[in-house]
Amino acid sequence: MATRAELSDFLAGAERRAFKQAMYAVRDEDSALDIVQDAMIRLTEHYGDRPVRELGMLFTRILQNAIHDHFRRQKVRSTWMTLFSSFGAADDEDADTAELVSNAASAEASQPGADEEARRAQTIGIIEEELSRLPARQREAFLLRYWEDMDVAETASVMKCSEGSVKTHCSRATQALAKVLRAKGLEP
Repeated sequence: MATRAELSDFLAGAERRAFKQAMYAVRDEDSALDIVQDAMIRLTEHYGDRPVRELGMLFTRILQNAIHDHFRRQKVRSTWMTLFSSFGAADDEDADTAELVSNAASAEASQPGADEEARRAQTIGIIEEELSRLPARQREAFLLRYWEDMDVAETASVMKCSEGSVKTHCSRATQALAKVLRAKGLEP
């Protein structure tokens, strides 16, 4: 069973990644913060007594459900606003996407020069932009597999789909990202 300190440490460690994942999905900083906060509260209230090793999968599933709930609420609000208001639903504003998680340990260890840093920043910017353009399921599979470092079975469980679907979504996402990087003269 997770102690209060272990739960706190887990949440502190998961906060940044969860925010970035929510930010990629909803593209609104305030909504992303709300989603992450709600997911953390749900985890604490309902699963705080679980062993620490289970918290990662539980939190990921709770976060994904919170993101889906956000879109459901947004759809319902939009429908009602359209029916009862001459103004219609508010348009989504494009928000800056959060920084794509790179391998921080190797980046810190190598201490790249200014040229290398500029190249990495450019590559990350392109990947961030293209991630936001991917279909939602491809983006979700890509982020869970390569950002959250989940295996295919865990990702399938979180996404509530087959392992084959996860592989297909990841393959299509990586192909799309690689194609864009090659088109811009960068090596994927």
